Amino acid sequence: MMTTLSVDIPVIETERLILREPREADLPAVAGFYASERSVFVGGGSAVVGRDGPRGADWAAWRGTSSALGHWLLRGYGSWTIELRATGQVAGRAGFLNPTVWSEPELGWQVYEGFEGQGIAYEAALAARAAGPRLFGLNGVISHIDPANARSIRLAERLGATFERNAELLGKPCQIWRHPEVQA
Repeated sequence: MMTTLSVDIPVIETERLILREPREADLPAVAGFYASERSVFVGGGSAVVGRDGPRGADWAAWRGTSSALGHWLLRGYGSWTIELRATGQVAGRAGFLNPTVWSEPELGWQVYEGFEGQGIAYEAALAARAAGPRLFGLNGVISHIDPANARSIRLAERLGATFERNAELLGKPCQIWRHPEVQA
């Protein structure tokens, strides 16, 4: 007997962004991210960072995208692809993560090279966080941030998150930042 799996991934729109489901067409942009130093903080520092050349980045993009879709199927929530409304360009990913090894749901973000410094991560993370309680019952979530990732720490502060404690994620040091609860 064959089982059909499906999940409805809501689309969230802001003034400049569309947060939507990950697609196979996104793979080149995702591979570009995994081939860059920008991916060093993803997954507790376990990203490819070009060590295996283009094939490594392509594999990391496939694995990351299929994992993101699987997260939606298993948890009923996950991370969205950030698309620029004006151009359709894929600028990153933002949303919720809660693998079995996480202590609780996390709000995470990635902005791809060429899109940093434009407020995209802030806008996407704010939109995702606002949708959390309303769509998924997720409120007051955390973010795991590498202590060396000054940009993410500044973004967490801008989002109103507060440092909670030092911790370890996947064998590497991290900081836990707690986001304020939002009205559903």
